[in-house]
Amino acid sequence: MNDLSFFLPCAAGVEEFLAQEVHALTGRVGQDLLTLRGGVRVRADWRDALKLNLHSRLAQRVLVELAHAPYRNENDLYAIASGVAWEIWFTPKQTFKIETTAQHSPLQSLNFATLRIKDAIADRFRAKANGVRPSIETQWPDTRVFAHLTTDSCTLYIDTSGEPLFKRGWRQDKGDAPLKETLAAAMLAASGWWNPETGAVTDEPLYDPCCGSGTIAIEAAQIARGIAAGSLRRFGFEKLLPFQAHVWDAIKKEAQSAVKPGSVAIFGSDVSHRMVDFAERNAERAGVAEAIEFRGGDALQRMPPAEGGVIMLNPPYGERIEVGGVARAGARESAQTEEGDGSDFFPQLATHWKKNYAGWTAWVLTPDLKLPKQMRLKESRRVPMWNGPIECRLFRFDMVAGSARK
Repeated sequence: MNDLSFFLPCAAGVEEFLAQEVHALTGRVGQDLLTLRGGVRVRADWRDALKLNLHSRLAQRVLVELAHAPYRNENDLYAIASGVAWEIWFTPKQTFKIETTAQHSPLQSLNFATLRIKDAIADRFRAKANGVRPSIETQWPDTRVFAHLTTDSCTLYIDTSGEPLFKRGWRQDKGDAPLKETLAAAMLAASGWWNPETGAVTDEPLYDPCCGSGTIAIEAAQIARGIAAGSLRRFGFEKLLPFQAHVWDAIKKEAQSAVKPGSVAIFGSDVSHRMVDFAERNAERAGVAEAIEFRGGDALQRMPPAEGGVIMLNPPYGERIEVGGVARAGARESAQTEEGDGSDFFPQLATHWKKNYAGWTAWVLTPDLKLPKQMRLKESRRVPMWNGPIECRLFRFDMVAGSARK
């Protein structure tokens, strides 16, 4: 287990930041660390897999590559899967699940492709374990197998993460369409507030005026305190055969010893007091309640919580229909609006920022490429980033009193 190939998928646009984080956690460079479309490939050992799961704030999963070979039909997939030593990873008494993805695969049915891979795994166990084979479990499997098909190649992985890594374990209270923790971390990295290669954060205060259930603020506070991203959850590798409890305990103790007091001021507010309550409870579970100041309030009326710093927000759009502030007089009772309502919110927010937040830097994640024009602001930077299936931009606006021009 000292020379394994791992693939860590991530949201599109996050690959470079993830590569920096993986380098920091494993020390791998050159051909041992490759930045690919949609993720990072790294050659490392089993202990690194445990560390990556515990600490990575940007990866969606940590997958071990077990096979990569050309194929033309489903029988080829059966042969590829038959050649993998599944018995060194899990036992026939455990359950497993196969998830298949494809890009331009010539096969007519991914379901049939998945079935052939499943048959190969079951048949290999039957041959190795006196007719005993593991069962399929689609909801809570002990082991997850991932198959990825391209035009002519098949790659098989075994998953070490279990639940996706954005599920940190602290967000039990949430609103509609919450921002994933991995994307919140990516926003912090793209803004420069957090450096994923060094682990350092700036000394600038951070403020989210549309904080919802607190994802950005809580992620930032955990980073500032050095709290491992996965310190509150369990992982898939704990059920795999290479797992050794004493090794895992040592890694967790090392991570716990690195936790430090928070020294950066972090703030969050939301027009919904219910969401503020959610954020406070989530922060308590995440171990950062004392590091964040949450308050209720309209984003169009809240004054700066500090002399200067970084504003970071994922404002309402599309599926996220909770308004971030009250854009029109008398609209406060309309805490939830139909998509497209409140179009005057962003111009008024920009006016409020220019009047009261001179010297602050604002970072706004949105799928609306025309947002700078709508806000009558000139962005100083735009970073492509995907929020699930939604293509977005992270815009940077430098606030200057009374004008968008310096």
